[in-house]
Amino acid sequence: MTMKPAIAPLTDMSSRSSLAPVSDDRHRPFWSVMIPTYNCATYLRQTLTSVLAQDPGPDVMQIEVIDDASTKDDPEAVVREVGRGRVLFHRQKVNVGHTANFQTCLELSRGRIVHLLHGDDAVRPGFYEKMRVAFERVPGLGAAFCRQIYIDENGREVWESPLERENSGILENWLEKIAVRQPIQTPSIVVARDVYEQIGTFDRRLTAVEDWEMWVRIAAHREVWFETGQLALYRVHGTSNTARVVRSAENLRDVRRALAIIRCYLPQETADAIVNASLAFWAGDALRNRVPVYIRKGDFAAVRAQLEEALRCSRSPGTLAALVALLPALVGMVLRRPSQNTGVA
Repeated sequence: MTMKPAIAPLTDMSSRSSLAPVSDDRHRPFWSVMIPTYNCATYLRQTLTSVLAQDPGPDVMQIEVIDDASTKDDPEAVVREVGRGRVLFHRQKVNVGHTANFQTCLELSRGRIVHLLHGDDAVRPGFYEKMRVAFERVPGLGAAFCRQIYIDENGREVWESPLERENSGILENWLEKIAVRQPIQTPSIVVARDVYEQIGTFDRRLTAVEDWEMWVRIAAHREVWFETGQLALYRVHGTSNTARVVRSAENLRDVRRALAIIRCYLPQETADAIVNASLAFWAGDALRNRVPVYIRKGDFAAVRAQLEEALRCSRSPGTLAALVALLPALVGMVLRRPSQNTGVA
């Protein structure tokens, strides 16, 4: 029996901004590499170096850093040092949040293809060459993405994303697949600017999975290309926005909000099944991958938040089995707690 999705419908579409086309009298490079930053100047050098190593020149590639009023470092100094006049810099007057900063990135972009590259991520050699081939082969292509390697604070590789198909090419039935899970991290995907002009920009109602909702929305309107090469680096560290929203379980609350939006992109006859599968996926991901990390850290607040929100997402047999598998570790965590607090007044 299909469970009723644990979400409520959202019909207000006013939380997306439009994106005006670039005026005909402006120069249009092929690429706009737009780099949003916030308190990540330590990593920005690697980000810029990885892009500049593939720089085809200003006629072909716009490179710009858009800083969201950083308070702990000086990204402009890094841009001057590494960019040497090649990289433009824009600073928000006040902190606007990462989604609004994305909006500024898109508004400042002039290229035909836009790459939003976080200031703590990077690309590998060949990224822009391979991505360009996809758009040259497929007229009207909406987006192209590659496999990404997950790295830690020190640049060590910790995981790599799987293949979506054996050979590079257009993904079939992609909407139904991506509506269930999030296989794309932002540094690995490039999007035709006219797609944003057609379907709007990132949804301001979402705080943690606004990128996933966008990639699903693109899949509902255009074809998407998958590149098999591992050409993007996605950094996982404790001070990132992702780490913050996962610890509070805001990521799972946001998943339910996103699915209320995504439902309208799906075929009516399969929407319930896809939404339920997605809720079960995200709940299982929390129980198998997120909660064990916080158990090892002894972070009771994060464990409780993830457990509660996972069960609000789904109580499917797979979800409950994952919860049962966690019980020994949870019991061990509770038993260790008094000794950890010994001596604390």
